[in-house]
Amino acid sequence: MKLLLRILVTLLLPSVLSAQTQPTPSQQASTKGMKLDTGEEIFKAACIGCHGPDGTGQPQTILGFEPPPAFPDFTDCNGSTREKTSDWSAIIHEGGPARGFSEIMPSWNEALTTDQINKLIGFLRSRCEEEGWPLGELNLPRTLFTEKAFPEDEWVLTTTVNTTSPGEVSSALIYEKRFGRRNQLEFVAPFSFLQDSSNGWDGGIGDLILGYKRVLFSLGTSTILSAQGEVSVPTGNKVKGLGSGVTTFETFAALGQNLPRSTFLQIQTGFELPTDTEQIPNAYFFRAATGKTFMPNGRAGRAWIPMVEFLADRELESGARTDWDIVPEMQVTLNRRQHIRLNVGVRTPINNRAGRPTQLGFYVLWDFFDGGLREGW
Repeated sequence: MKLLLRILVTLLLPSVLSAQTQPTPSQQASTKGMKLDTGEEIFKAACIGCHGPDGTGQPQTILGFEPPPAFPDFTDCNGSTREKTSDWSAIIHEGGPARGFSEIMPSWNEALTTDQINKLIGFLRSRCEEEGWPLGELNLPRTLFTEKAFPEDEWVLTTTVNTTSPGEVSSALIYEKRFGRRNQLEFVAPFSFLQDSSNGWDGGIGDLILGYKRVLFSLGTSTILSAQGEVSVPTGNKVKGLGSGVTTFETFAALGQNLPRSTFLQIQTGFELPTDTEQIPNAYFFRAATGKTFMPNGRAGRAWIPMVEFLADRELESGARTDWDIVPEMQVTLNRRQHIRLNVGVRTPINNRAGRPTQLGFYVLWDFFDGGLREGW
């Protein structure tokens, strides 16, 4: 949303507004009275004075006022495609402060109709002329365990805690960096604290993980499919239970599907392939999550996203059984910009419960593309 702010911060400010922060009643009436049937017509009538005929911005000598620190470029696909239409709409309707952005962006509820705003957003999206960029609507909420298909720029700190003995607190710091249209690199640094037989605790770093994700295809705002490969390096202490002692490769596919009424489905399925199967057998896993987004305070309010995951794991050897778990959870946006989020859930074994404790899980997520940690509150 950092680039989205740049795009929208002076989106509808005609050059005659100069340093004003609100459209005047006469300007509102003039805009409503104009026959603006297309997004391009709305852009030319209201935005061209600031953004120029090609959408890359006017020079300051023409603007007549101090522009934002980095002037928007509607043709920048990296920023314009990853934002949801609902986010663009919220800022134009409610103004910048409603979503933790600058007060220079006013509410335009009275100046433009909802239909006009939708047409304008459609036109602005069309300024990206490169194909193959997945749209922001496919950036579904992150779950606790099911990997999503959309490439991201995120830091995530995730933790699970055993609710019964033996005690275990397992955490991981995850860094995800998107590059290009369809690619993402991922680095995971796990660290854990384990309770031993004498009720003492051992702690340390686990097996470091490096992953690469590639979007295979995306279909409008409905479907996205990705493939990912990972390698886990045995950097943890196996004797203390902090690592596997074996280099392990993991490969999987991830599917994201939007459903009616703000609901969604995510599926991840793949294999864990250790290099020494005498120590650790190959395994298959399946994970699925479904949920729904609620915004009880309107388009610019806090988002509440209840979800439930179903997890299955099975070792690929004779006589092995499939372990099933269920994970009800809730994600909530912590700030107005919605780029910092918290998720809390409980992982409970459904079958084969011996030696498989119930776990409390949570994470804090920071989408750093959308701004700094202290921004947007």
